[in-house]
Amino acid sequence: MSEKRTSGLGRGLAALLDEAVRPTSAQAGQQSSADDRDRGVREIEIGRIRPNPSQPRMHFDEESIAELAESIAERGVLQPILLRPDGEYFQLVAGERRWRAAQRARLHAIPAIVREIDDSTSAEIALIENVQRQDLNAVEEAEGYKQLIDRYGHKQDEVAKLVHKSRSHVANLLRLLELPSGVKEMLLRGDISMGHARAIATSEDPENLAREIADKGLSVRQAEVLAKQRRPGAGTSIARASARRERQAADADLAALERQLGDLLGLKVKVASDGNRGAVTLHYSSLDQLDMICQRLSGESI
Repeated sequence: MSEKRTSGLGRGLAALLDEAVRPTSAQAGQQSSADDRDRGVREIEIGRIRPNPSQPRMHFDEESIAELAESIAERGVLQPILLRPDGEYFQLVAGERRWRAAQRARLHAIPAIVREIDDSTSAEIALIENVQRQDLNAVEEAEGYKQLIDRYGHKQDEVAKLVHKSRSHVANLLRLLELPSGVKEMLLRGDISMGHARAIATSEDPENLAREIADKGLSVRQAEVLAKQRRPGAGTSIARASARRERQAADADLAALERQLGDLLGLKVKVASDGNRGAVTLHYSSLDQLDMICQRLSGESI
């Protein structure tokens, strides 16, 4: 990995875009940087633009594209897209949603900035634009991370800094790529969420579990319970967990009773239970409090 690429890690989309559109030293000698950037915006024929092969987004929301197309038809493209030369054509680096919407709005050309950008930086910008501006599907995001790691030599912590996510987030997403293709397709379609996929990732039959979760419309919590129930030897574990929950519920009830009695008497109260038997202990800190307890227990007026 080059020093230049490493220095950009963690600075986000704005820094990478700024680096990508920064004028050359020769241009800088002729006029100001601001003028160069203004003059760098060109109208490029839409038919000469090709998609970015490093684009992490596999599915584009048609409704969202249609809404953007309506806005573009009315107001034009307010922010130029970023391109790099590709022979007689140009390759998209950032702005594919705008490009698609402009086609739908029947524009013949679109404002763009054209710069020489290497493959790695192009992949970084495409990933960051999608992560920061519109959430990717979990599988698409994971594929983008994997591409940066496998193809361009980034490490997980470097990718995490690049997209301003935690390293555990990146690691968890990469694990989703180990799921069967059927489960990943369900993730891409939105039939299940990342939380559902993580819940069933270590199960023996994640594909059937995923279908059951989608058919029943289970929550992530319900999916976690279902996955535990389907594990070998889960019957004994479930019985133990059920007994533990019952004990915890009983303890919570006793604690509530202690608070209720304590508020009523103005004393610290301890309730101990052993099935149907138990003891109630009242704690006093002065003889006056003891006298008050005796009066209440004997029914005398205080």
